[in-house]
Order: sequence, then structure tokens, then C-alpha cells
Amino acid sequence: MNPLNIDPIIFSIGPVSVRWYGLMYVVGFVIANFLLKKLVDRGFFKIQKENIDSMITTMLICMFLGARFAYVFIYNWDYYSSHLSELLYVWQGGLSFHGALAGLLFGGWYFGRKNNVSWAQVMDATALAGAPGLFFGRIGNFINGELYGRVTDSSFGMVFKTGGPYPRHPSQLYEGFAEGLLLTLILWFLLTKVKRHGVIACSFVIGYGFFRYFIEFFREADQQLGYYFGGTTTMGQILCMIMIIVGFLAMFLNSKREDPI
Repeated sequence: MNPLNIDPIIFSIGPVSVRWYGLMYVVGFVIANFLLKKLVDRGFFKIQKENIDSMITTMLICMFLGARFAYVFIYNWDYYSSHLSELLYVWQGGLSFHGALAGLLFGGWYFGRKNNVSWAQVMDATALAGAPGLFFGRIGNFINGELYGRVTDSSFGMVFKTGGPYPRHPSQLYEGFAEGLLLTLILWFLLTKVKRHGVIACSFVIGYGFFRYFIEFFREADQQLGYYFGGTTTMGQILCMIMIIVGFLAMFLNSKREDPI
């Protein structure tokens, strides 16, 4: 079986290279911009359209900082504690979804406060518009040959250049389908059913945690961390369990407040 051999660089002009991974993020944000405007048009998201670009910029900065710092301090502090000059070397890899989510929560709070709209409403819109981007982000991981799965003898197995000579689960594709496409469909279905802001955001947190927890059984654990609890649980699964608990707790607390759609 030949290894996956997709050039991560689309084209280069001098020292500047355009990569598939970066393009996937651009596609995700273009789609998010489009969906946010649709949510404003239908009266679900009560902001002015001209504020959408400001929202996306705020969320992007907070998401990036959260994703990077979570990776550095939770996933790989043993390395970065002695390489502080590399804290922002993101081109070498190293972003955490769970950290990105924390950044988005803060960014949503800041944007909502600045624009006099509830935090729950901002996070509902963020979940609905941002979930499709998870699919494209995982496709970017797949093209890069990173975050691959565990060794397998199943027919789904693929050989990744950096993953050794053995076939592995293309767990990036599993995640893209479940966390991206399937979760997006669930959230947009709920859009027509919910009567209170906050339900969709909580459902996103619970749904992502659920899908990611089970897909982690197919994904290779981070080399620098390995497994916990007797070699059965990854750091990703620990964080997902926390997400699910927090999501249900937030859902309960949200049911006690008034924020009708």
C-alpha cells in the first residue's frame, strides 16, 4: 500500500506558499460569513450585518490564541517550557480544538457585551455558522498527513508518510464527517425546534464532545502525552468528557433563564 501523497502546497510564488490547510480555513470562514448573514435575515441573530466582519475577526483572534495556548500549556508544555521563543511558531503545527472552543467562548462574551446582544445568542450563531468549518479543517489535516489514526488491518486503512509503514485509520475523515457534516445537520435541524437561545450552543458542545470521544478510539494519541488511566484514555477523551458534562450543566442552567427567540 502506497503512502498518502498529496502535496500540502497548492502553489508557491517566491518565498510565499499557498497551502491546502490554509485554504480550508478560508473556505470555512467564507461559509461562516454567509451563514451568519442568513441567520440575521431570518431574525434569529439580532445584530446588524455590518457587524458580522467584526464578529468573525474577534472570534478568529480569540480562537487562534486559545487553540495555541491550550496546545502549548496542556499538550506540550514539557517541550515549550524550554523553547519559549517558539510559542507562536504555529507553522510547525500545534493547535488544540478544545483551546479554540475556550477562545470562542471568550470572544463571544466580549462581542456580545460590546454589541448589546446576549452571549447565548452569539454562541448559537457561532455554532451554526462555524460547525461546517470543522469539516474543512479536518480535510486540511488529512491532506497534511497529520492527526492520523491508529494502526489497522481494516479496508479503510491508509499509509501516512509520517505515520510509519503500516496502514492507519484516516481518523481525520471520520472526524470531518461526524464533527463537521453530521453535527452541522443536527444543529440546523434544531434551529427550527428550539424556543430559547443557548440550546444550540449547548448542543454543539455536547455533540462535539460525544463524537470526538468515540472517534478518539481510532485516532493515534499525542506522542508526547500517550494514554491515561491504564493505557485506555487519551487527553482528547478527558477533555471531551469535561465538554459533555459542562454542556449538560450549561443546558440545565440555560433552561432557568429567559432569552426567547
